[in-house]
Amino acid sequence: MQPDTERVRREPDVLEEEAVSHARGRDDAPWKVILYNDNVHAFSEVIAQLKKATGCSHAEAAHMAIEAHVKGRAVAFTGSFTACFRVSACLREINLITQMEG
Repeated sequence: MQPDTERVRREPDVLEEEAVSHARGRDDAPWKVILYNDNVHAFSEVIAQLKKATGCSHAEAAHMAIEAHVKGRAVAFTGSFTACFRVSACLREINLITQMEG
């Protein structure tokens, strides 16, 4: 995570519709949203967006942000495909790098 000085725009994920289609029928399976470190966003931005996306506490969001920074990735959320898709989309609103695993 970096200071608020520089932003990077990310192209929209063109495979999102295919992912939704592929995952249909597996919605109740356990899915995870992985947040990757990007060296662009400030910790405060990441923490605020994690709280918005997941409804977690400030302390939980801070822990996830630090884990992503130190380890390169952190599990930001676990739930159904639909819930994870919503969380991932919310995190991507500010161009955070995420991946869903199921």
